[in-house]
Amino acid sequence: MVLDSADYQKPLLHSELAESSLKRTGLPSLSFAFFLDDDDDDDDLISLSFEGRISIWICYICPLAMLLFASVTLLATFLLCNCYRTPDPEYGPGRNRSYLDAVGVNLGTRNAWACSFLIHIGLYGTAIAYTVTSGISMRAIQKSNCYHEEGHEAACEFSDTYYMLIFGIVQIVLSQAPDFHNLQSLSVIAAIMSFAYAFIGFGLGLTKVVGDGYVKGSITGVSTSTGIEKMWLIFQAIGDIAFAYPYSLILIEIQDTLKAPPPENQTMKTASTIAITITTIFYLLCGGFGYAAFGDNTPGNLLTGFGFYEPYWLVNLANACIVIHLVGGFQVYSQPVFFNVEKWLCEMFPSSEFLNKEFTLKVPLMPALRLNLLRLCFRTVYVVTATAIAMIFPYFNQVLGTIGAVIFWPLTIYFPVEMYIKQMNIEAWTKKWVLLRIFSFVCCLVTIMALVGSIEGLVSAKLS
Repeated sequence: MVLDSADYQKPLLHSELAESSLKRTGLPSLSFAFFLDDDDDDDDLISLSFEGRISIWICYICPLAMLLFASVTLLATFLLCNCYRTPDPEYGPGRNRSYLDAVGVNLGTRNAWACSFLIHIGLYGTAIAYTVTSGISMRAIQKSNCYHEEGHEAACEFSDTYYMLIFGIVQIVLSQAPDFHNLQSLSVIAAIMSFAYAFIGFGLGLTKVVGDGYVKGSITGVSTSTGIEKMWLIFQAIGDIAFAYPYSLILIEIQDTLKAPPPENQTMKTASTIAITITTIFYLLCGGFGYAAFGDNTPGNLLTGFGFYEPYWLVNLANACIVIHLVGGFQVYSQPVFFNVEKWLCEMFPSSEFLNKEFTLKVPLMPALRLNLLRLCFRTVYVVTATAIAMIFPYFNQVLGTIGAVIFWPLTIYFPVEMYIKQMNIEAWTKKWVLLRIFSFVCCLVTIMALVGSIEGLVSAKLS
């Protein structure tokens, strides 16, 4: 299928069906690192497993819920991997460089508009969530140092606003990198950090349970005063878990960095299977032992619950690893937004020097920096607004649940299913067609429940 000329004039819809002259050198190991940076991050799968008290509850009560989300995401990921090349998923001459390109080619302009809106909401929301998380983790380091120096009875209460500002300044600088191809090393470092804080968090939880000699919490989960409150928390937990599997947002962008052979879709399927398996195992281990260690007092960020414990430097190291991980994760999720918006503006105003001209800035003892006024201004405003919203709504679990619920069904389930049906020419009312529709419908119902519960939690937290 080929887009007509009108399609190329639509905002944020850019399809590159011909082979790009861009040299792709990404290896399977790098795609795996991107996945861990994505899947583990987000308040990511591992980070979220540390940091979602209600998610920890639902994992403790029903590990099947986590396994189901992992399986559903893996299935949808396999469908999406086949949409990178067209018309053949392995050897087609055309490439879709982004999720949005794939939707436009397979489902048309109208669906691409809806997809564009949801993708950019999801990516921007993830940037906000990462900013909130970084502030919480950096504040936890300061709090741990305070307890160590002043004693456990000291009033060690600090604001995380200052740390969110620091995180935002760092992101303004890193955002000047042109694209994903300049961020591979950053993603590898972020993936290493994810393993580090996952192991530390799991080890601290296990050590505390063994030291206490008993398991806290109960089979009924977090205590609530009413059944309605329990229901809202369960719905919010579903949203938190959904947010732990968000990488359909950038899967095709990552796939576009890979060299072939082997076919890119095969590499991505292997990388996603390994990444989802590893992160789900860590999620279950960290979630279960975290709830067993703290019970109803499990904090939003599990590692902040160890502020009283020694060795304090190990707790600080784990929180520092989270921050480093989020620095890379912020860029992984923001670069697609930068690419889409800037490309659209440059195509709309091709003669504008402000948009298209690059300048070279020479800094002593450093390589020359290539700057573009559009890139400098737009990306700075993007980071500043994300930081400001994070400071206004610093509610970790509620923010994650809301974002996860908004993007999970349409981007992780609906569009991949629809593109697969279109690409494989599956006839209506055949067995496979019916199963795929049922699969999509059930996931939609679950997502609606998560969205309602998460919004209720966000409103309640803001008003309380």
